[in-house]
Amino acid sequence: MSSPLAPSGSGPITDPAPLSLCAREPRVPADRLVAEMVPPPRFDSVRFSTYIPDPNQPSQTEAVRVLEGFAAGLGSGGAAGSGKRRLFGFGKAPKPTPAGPRGVYLDGGYGVGKTHLLASLWHATPAEPELKAFGTFVELTNLVGALGFQQTVQTLSGHRLLCIDEFELDDPGDTVLVSTLLGKLVDAGVALAATSNTLPGKLGEGRFAAADFLREIQGLSAHFRALRIDGEDYRHRGLPEAPAPYSDEQVTDAAHAIEGASLDAFSPLLEHLARVHPSRYGALTDGIKAVCLTDVRPVPDQSTALRLVVLADRLYDREVPVLASGLPFDQLFSDEMLNGGYRKKYFRAISRLTALARDAGKLVDPR
Repeated sequence: MSSPLAPSGSGPITDPAPLSLCAREPRVPADRLVAEMVPPPRFDSVRFSTYIPDPNQPSQTEAVRVLEGFAAGLGSGGAAGSGKRRLFGFGKAPKPTPAGPRGVYLDGGYGVGKTHLLASLWHATPAEPELKAFGTFVELTNLVGALGFQQTVQTLSGHRLLCIDEFELDDPGDTVLVSTLLGKLVDAGVALAATSNTLPGKLGEGRFAAADFLREIQGLSAHFRALRIDGEDYRHRGLPEAPAPYSDEQVTDAAHAIEGASLDAFSPLLEHLARVHPSRYGALTDGIKAVCLTDVRPVPDQSTALRLVVLADRLYDREVPVLASGLPFDQLFSDEMLNGGYRKKYFRAISRLTALARDAGKLVDPR
């Protein structure tokens, strides 16, 4: 596969120089953390109507039906106050009380479209964007760290809906913290929706997740209806295997040819991630149009691997293609990691990076 060439075949483009993620150390103010609690760019346009259920998995069709009813049950209501006053809990809008549970939990393996459905619920809920919040578990705990517990309760209590993607059941301390927060929000009338990861040692690809989730959120079980979503990873339905890595030269030439691309060696990038809080990984990728990595190799330890999972999630959310040399992405994690307690996270990262690698192939060879 040829490298990107300058017009009339004059040779690889070498100017302007690509960006570098390793050169970035973003600082993210607390108000940005709040303002960014919306579905990520990848899910801006998703709706229940754009979710394509697998005809062999009736649970997917049933999940859409239940979630549409849940959104409609939240009602529209009037909203008192405006702007920042509502954002920080003042001038709260009256919240209709829907029939049935105040929360839904989407239970299923990776790649069955849980985030698509969660974002569709956010979009379908008839309330102003300022009265709905969407974020991952990590983003929610980061918000508590930035604002403090009481201010976070006050901020989110004025919302009609809080969606939490990838609830981290494998972190007992943060699980208790967020469980307590959710209890306060339920008391304030906020509707909840969540997906989660399985606990360490639970290797059923979501099979045990519902019971674990309902137990770990302690006194909130009665507020949730669990929806099981069966199916294969949609990112691999009928698609080819992960593309083979490119050469260092191809990756470097592409980084110079693509405006807004970054270029980093893999190992130094992993070291840099240890110096940047994961709450800032989204800001780390601001304005990046493609990530180019050279010399991809196995991740050396679990702490590094978990940071890479977060970066993969942020890149996937933002639809940033990833072009790489070295090992293919399905060889990033050791057998011990893939059989351990964080197995589901690592498989999700492989799935998402593989999808982004396919996207990157179009940048090198658009045929």
